[in-house]
Formats: sequence, structure tokens, C-alpha cells
Amino acid sequence: MKSSIVRPKIKMNKKASVLTTYEDIVYFIKQKSEHKKNFTLAIECYPVTNEQLLLEKIITPLQPSMTLHADELFIKAEEINTRIQENLTDDRIFGLMSHHKLTDFIDKENVKNISKRLEEQTKKGGFTAIYGMGASLLEQVDMVIYVDLARWEVQKRYRSGNYSNWLANNAGEDSLKMIKRGYFFEWPLADCYKQEIVDSIDYLLDIHDEQSPKLIAYDDYLQGLAEVVSQPFSLIPFFDPGVWGGTWMQKQFGVGLTEKNLAWSFNGVPEENSLLLDFSGTCVEVPANNLVFNYAEKLLGERAFGRFGHEFPIRFNFLDTMDGQNLSLQVHPKVDYAQKEFGVNYTQDESYYVLEAKNDAVVYLGVNEGVKKEELIHALKEAEKGETGFDDEKYIYRHTMAKHDHYSIPAGTIHSSGKDAVILEISATPNRFTFKLWDWDRVDFDGLPRPVNIDHGEPNIDIYKDEQWVKRELINPFTIIDQGEGWVEEKTGLHETEFIETRRHTFSKKVRHENHGSVNVLNLIEGDEALVTSPEGKFEPFLIQYAQTFIIPATIDNYEIEPCGASAGQTIKTIKAFVR
Repeated sequence: MKSSIVRPKIKMNKKASVLTTYEDIVYFIKQKSEHKKNFTLAIECYPVTNEQLLLEKIITPLQPSMTLHADELFIKAEEINTRIQENLTDDRIFGLMSHHKLTDFIDKENVKNISKRLEEQTKKGGFTAIYGMGASLLEQVDMVIYVDLARWEVQKRYRSGNYSNWLANNAGEDSLKMIKRGYFFEWPLADCYKQEIVDSIDYLLDIHDEQSPKLIAYDDYLQGLAEVVSQPFSLIPFFDPGVWGGTWMQKQFGVGLTEKNLAWSFNGVPEENSLLLDFSGTCVEVPANNLVFNYAEKLLGERAFGRFGHEFPIRFNFLDTMDGQNLSLQVHPKVDYAQKEFGVNYTQDESYYVLEAKNDAVVYLGVNEGVKKEELIHALKEAEKGETGFDDEKYIYRHTMAKHDHYSIPAGTIHSSGKDAVILEISATPNRFTFKLWDWDRVDFDGLPRPVNIDHGEPNIDIYKDEQWVKRELINPFTIIDQGEGWVEEKTGLHETEFIETRRHTFSKKVRHENHGSVNVLNLIEGDEALVTSPEGKFEPFLIQYAQTFIIPATIDNYEIEPCGASAGQTIKTIKAFVR
């Protein structure tokens, strides 16, 4: 598969000097510090950065007179755990969103002692290195380097067993608990701090690929991000196996071939994905959520920014069950429950767009006629005990899926994708709030039972969403909006209770798109290739391939898409999502 999908680059017009070896980085820092009697380097680290690598490759070769770890500035791990217990809860999956700041955990006595040591070092003269999250909190800092990581890379490191959460000493713990701690406490803390110190950061260090470091001036990096919001772009997708996963993505994209299967691809989630910024042939990988933190209004548009602030509200991802198994039977929380229980602003409304389906694949959606909620919950809880199975045919409505079907799934709707399908899931961004109700008696790859959340699910199940309601409200709500020679635009949902609207274009010639005052997220759902262009020449032509997700920032009022390459003269399809 071409790199435009698996490792899509975003070409930068900005010229920037990027250092690409540890030796060059060390030499550069030495040059900056050699004429100064005292010099203090702070290497700020996003949690689970490989700090040992920094010591070996950068700090030790600089031969500092004194080396400090930023962890020394903070209270002990046990006290942190006590303070954030309300956020972590005893649940394996769910917590309460933290609003702490990094400075809430400062040990004032430790800071006083370290400041005294720095003063003594200053009198002697020499080079001091401080590394770790919080390294630049001390005032006597001459250069700040920020080592950033995308959340997907962070999650892989949790799973490895080699890393702990920030100041937690929990390497090797259940990765689901580590991710929970990250989502509800560690990441909000680190992201807030990163935004607070943005004006004091001198350089960005990218070591996603630890064998190939990239050091770039932070101002050059921010100017590069500014270019991103003036052109179409794609994120770096990640692919992940799962117990229910299939084989379609392996065959289609040529990735994960050593894995048993691939279940997920998050290909349109700035919160977790990366951007690959191409500065004259040298690529710097950075967390895509930095784009949202720094240029949210331009990216999202005034209306969406006014509602969501520095959060990207639309998510695209693939669910692959081709030759695999059913997803878990699940429900998402309604917005009042999500706000009350988890401290988040909105909930995970979603939809399933069917890219492929075979062997009479089905979607589980709502309940059968006449099902009583208390009977359903009783049956689910009995199944959870493991003494009996759950009779899904008795309780849950099933509908045969066909390619290019679209199903709205507002919060409170029981749902699942069956085996032998490929789903483009279009949803609101909060991606942790799935309450599993039944998981077909499976254990996960770690040998542990996959957690079900019936107690959370029960108050959120809308039992009135039965077969007749589902057929009327959620299945294939296609309405023709406009059409012309060689093209048709259809509204395909989502349900009126959801804030995302989706439009499908079927076309054999160039078709014009308006952005509807919002960021647009699109995918080429049929056809080999298409070309995205600006009628006014505001950006360079952007080539997309089948199944590629791409983002059109709200700064682009209108754009055009046409079949090209192998698809020239053929009929192809895109689907577009935007905030109503």
C-alpha cells in the first residue's frame, strides 16, 4: 500500500533546519552553551518518554557538572495516588476527568533544596541538565527542549510492561488501568502543562523513532503547524489487533502482516494520531492534538470552536471483522450521564458506514419488539456470571448489512457489528465510553476476561429503541440533497439527536463541496483515486486513495473532488462529516 495512507506526509513550505543525529544535537547544545559560565538545559518530557535514552545519547555526552531528574520536584507517588483516587476510582476502565495542574503536586521543600543546589552550582560555574516532566519549572533555565509523544505511542509503551505512568512506579500493571490513569489524569495534566509553557520552549525533539531523532526550533515547528490548517491533510493511522479482528485491513493496506488479525484502525482521531511534517525531505512526527491546542479555531471553524473549544469533535476509524468475530454488544452513555459520572463535555454518539460485508453479515441494533428492560438486564447479568449464555436472538434486533448501508447509533442504543464486515465508524470523539453488555464469553489476548459494564450500561439503555423505531429512525436515512449531471449529494444522517451530519457524494466528474462552516472529515469509500483541488488555487492538489481518511480545515470554504488516475471516468463515492 502506498505511503500516502500508512505514513502520509504533509509538505511544509516553511524552511527549517532539522538536526537528525544525536551527535549533531549534542554538538549544537555545546555550541550554545560553551561561552557561558553557567548554563542550564531543561529537557521537558511527555510522560513515558524513554528518559534513559536521553541520558545515554544526549545528557551524558554533554558531561554536565550536575544532573537532576524533574521527579525530584514532586511529592511521593503514594501521596499522588491518594490525591487522585477520586479520579482513578476502583473501576478497571472508567474514572473521573482530572482538572489538576502539574504545580498541584510540587513538593515545596524539595524545590527549595534543589534551588539551593542550583545556586551553589551557579557560583562554581558549569553545565546543569534537568530532565523529565516539569524540568523547566525551575527559574534558572537557559534552554528548554520538549520531547513530545502521540497518545497511541504512549499506549503501546504501557502495554510493553517497560514503562510506568508518571510518578506511579507501576510498570507491568494491567494496561487497561494504565490507560485509564493516562486518559483521566496523566494526559490532561501533561497537555495542560505543555500549553502553559509553550512560549518558553526553544526546541522540539521527536524521538518516536528512537534511532532517528529530529530536533527543530519550536517556532519553526509552530509555523509548520500553521501551514497545516490551510490545506487538506491526513493523519498517521494506527492499526491494532483484537480478539474479534479480521483480515481486510491487512490485505488492503499491507500492514500488520505478522499479527493474527487487525481489529481497529484509528485514522481520523487527532487526539491519538500523529502528523508527519515534511520539512524539505526531513519528516518530523508530532502529536496531532498539538494542532488542536494551537490552531483550534482555524481548524474547526468559529461555530465548532465555540462549542468544543480545543477538542476535535469528529472521529473516523475502521472496525474490521472480515473473517473475524462479532464486536461486543454495547451501549454508549447519554450526555447527562457522561457529564455527571466522568466529567466529560459530550458523549460518544456514532454511526456505522458499511464499506464491505459478506456472508449475510448483520448489525445488532436496538431490541426486539416487546422486550422489557428488567428481563434484558437480568439475562445479561446471568450471562455475566458465566453459568449461562446470553440469548441475543431473543432480545436484540438484528439487521442484515449490505455494502454502503449507513446506520445511525445515538447514545443509549444497544449495538454491535457482526462478523464478516468492514465498518467505517463515524462518531463523536470521546472514545473511552463504551459500556460492554455481553462479549460472547471471550477472554482478551492477555488471558483476562474482557470487562463488561452492565451497571453503567443499564441506566443508559433506551429500551424504546426497538425494531420498528430502529427501522424508522436509524437505518439508511438517505435523502437526496442535490444532484446534477454526473453527481448526486445525499444526506445520510446522523440521527437528529447527534451533532454530526454526514453527506455522501456519488460522482463521475468534478463535484464542488462547501464546508458548511465547519471542519470537514472525509473518506473515499468507493474508487481507487480522487483529487482534491481548490477552485481559487489556495492549496496544492491533494491526491487521495481508496479508504483514506482526510481532513479539510474550516479555513477552506470550498473545494472540489474529482475521479483521477485509475478512477478517471468512473463513478466513485466519498462520505463527509461536519458539525451541524
